[in-house]
Amino acid sequence: MSIFKTIVIVGPTGIGKSNLSVLLARKINGEVIGLDSRQVFDFMPIGTGQPNQKEMFGVMHHLVGTHKILKNISAGEYSKLVHKSIKKILKKKKLPIICGGSGLYFRALVNGLFKGSITNLEIRKKLLKRLNSEGSNVLLDKLKLVDPIYARIVHPNNIKRLLRALEIYYITGLGPSEHFKKQEINQENDIFFKIYLKMDLQLLKLKINKRILEMIKNGWIEEVKQISVMAYKNTNQAMESICYKEILQYLDKKISYNELINQININTRQYAKKQIKWFEKEKFDLIIDINNLTENLIIKKIINTFYATN
Repeated sequence: MSIFKTIVIVGPTGIGKSNLSVLLARKINGEVIGLDSRQVFDFMPIGTGQPNQKEMFGVMHHLVGTHKILKNISAGEYSKLVHKSIKKILKKKKLPIICGGSGLYFRALVNGLFKGSITNLEIRKKLLKRLNSEGSNVLLDKLKLVDPIYARIVHPNNIKRLLRALEIYYITGLGPSEHFKKQEINQENDIFFKIYLKMDLQLLKLKINKRILEMIKNGWIEEVKQISVMAYKNTNQAMESICYKEILQYLDKKISYNELINQININTRQYAKKQIKWFEKEKFDLIIDINNLTENLIIKKIINTFYATN
């Protein structure tokens, strides 16, 4: 067992987490573990921003493009896979470096999720049937009865959150707010050295725009087309990835190319803002404002702080 903590690097999309994690791994003899709710899927490397072999610089990556596109994966399941990867890396006497932008997966990893947070497909089907026959307002009224505190933050149009809240109640007998109260910080929390990367929002917008154009140039549209041909057009978690719906609309000639680029930029910026809002509520061992910092300076700051606190 390593005497060092496992490094976790998180931040908004487009900030440069993947490249920094590779550079860091090369400096400290580490391997990278993905912490991304979409990069884990196969068949969609461009759209999910998976590092290619050249960008990996020979550094071993785990949980990147390893999960079948047709199989959904929960935050709890992902957390278990991350812990398995950590053990594999430590056995090789290397340092694990977890890197990603999924706030929920980050929270599941460092805090743990409450017992019973698994999905029950039968309950979900029954709730969907009720939604179609009775409407979202009736379901929201039910949530108000079983969990009035959580119901205050659920809009009737936020179907996903509404269904999930009721699903949790029917699985466990308690609403989400009760579970959050009882949720204990994972005893393994101290094994993580948590780093948050941030930067000026205007600069981040420029980086996002540049990244989008590169992804399009590298074949993102063709990638989505191939996935749709493989009969994955209207399926599951993977195809809920940011901007896939818009690319399908473009392929179906429902929007123009310029409209597509504009919408991708808007959606990605909104997603980045949501990530920032989420991470600002979390606790970190090191927060780095990377404005005007070179990659070498960022890596040096991480290494110095990491070894000084271990």
